Amino acid sequence: MASKNIELCYLSATDALSRFRDKSLSPVEMLEAQIARIEDINPALNAIRATRFEQARKDARHAENVYASAPGAARALEGLPTALKNEHNLIGEVTDVGSRLLAHHVDTENAPITQRLLDAGALIHVRTHVPEFCVAPFTRSLAYGVTHNPWNAAMSCGGSSGGSGVALATGMTTLASASDIGGSARIPAAYNGVVGLKPSYGRIPESTYEFAMNTYNHNAVMARSVADCALLFNVANGPHPADPSTVKPKIRVALAQPSVQGMRIAVSLDLGFFEVDEDIRRNTLLAAQHLRDQGAIVEEVAIDWDASIRQTFTVGLGFLMVRDMRELVAGSHDCVSDFIVDTVDTLADFTPEEYMAAQEASGGMHRALQSVFERFDVLICPTMASNDMPAEGSAKAHDYLLSHAMTYPFNVLSRHPVLSVPTGFSNNGVPTAVQIVAQTYCEPEAFRVGAALEKAVGWLTWRPVIGRPS
Repeated sequence: MASKNIELCYLSATDALSRFRDKSLSPVEMLEAQIARIEDINPALNAIRATRFEQARKDARHAENVYASAPGAARALEGLPTALKNEHNLIGEVTDVGSRLLAHHVDTENAPITQRLLDAGALIHVRTHVPEFCVAPFTRSLAYGVTHNPWNAAMSCGGSSGGSGVALATGMTTLASASDIGGSARIPAAYNGVVGLKPSYGRIPESTYEFAMNTYNHNAVMARSVADCALLFNVANGPHPADPSTVKPKIRVALAQPSVQGMRIAVSLDLGFFEVDEDIRRNTLLAAQHLRDQGAIVEEVAIDWDASIRQTFTVGLGFLMVRDMRELVAGSHDCVSDFIVDTVDTLADFTPEEYMAAQEASGGMHRALQSVFERFDVLICPTMASNDMPAEGSAKAHDYLLSHAMTYPFNVLSRHPVLSVPTGFSNNGVPTAVQIVAQTYCEPEAFRVGAALEKAVGWLTWRPVIGRPS
């Protein structure tokens, strides 16, 4: 593909919208560049579950006409290619969540996040891969195989929004939907060198009452730039009748952020109990220095947490979600992956008493974290303690999550929004990242710090050499 077309694939959403309006670029031209990119590189990476090219082309022509004849009527995402995770329902499509057991499920209604994307003028041109039932920090399924990291094909792309992360990192899409119940947006954001937001609980609506009431669970958004992530969040968030937990009113995050001058930022390298790789520690400290250089007051802190948090999260996740999964996979172990069998065997039998003990423990977690927020505006810490997961993952997916992903404590404490942004690379060629944890329901503060790090780190110019080995 010519370099000009590749740069169109990597054009930010905000820049694309500006060029659509001044007519120096057509939505049709941008979409065609990404379709060519998908056809060229997806066979090696396996990020795409399904394509919707003809419908997207029709929608792109409509967007082109809007900008030509009535630009004032252009919607927030008019003409922007957007990947939809194979978890968010889309009328007439099969949303099987990576499972053979749901292979014949045809959607009869749109998920709230899907409808908001369509209503905002997004072009949903692809659906992206997930691990079965979205319960692994890598992306593999019996139905669709392994999705590979574009920076090092031997390594994982993360999960469960792994296909979305790969599609963004390689210019196969401009924006992407995601979700996050233990790090499913932030882990692939870290592994692929892109931006992922786990919003505060209740910001982006769920489709069902069951998932709405699971406080660990969040619909999420991913992009390459902080401003693009904010743009997508602004469309996706807000109250919805299907989800009684959604927060009122809808909020809007500014796309242009103020400096971090004077902000008080805490840094934890290990959250009290993780063993963090040296490359990741180094890049986290470098990120902290970038913020100091821009005028922030940055201090390392100790958080009074320990490894018992692993059990707190495990019990909450199992009691609220995996018990139902056990019924779905009963008698069908030959149709699901090894990590699904292990997850069900490990997490499905917690008692109400154990769940209540986990709830009490989460209160202790909250109190320890608030002692940090009494003195600081945000906390930064690594997204991953280690980023050396092989592409195919492991049969012990949950164990890997507990030891390597520093994301899940903030699903237990779900009212804190968390933005993951890149910081550099490990020696294996895979990106590293930090999480920016803001005070409860304070998304703008996370985006403010993210924008400062984007300016310093410069990841918008990163381009993977597809499939390069370590």
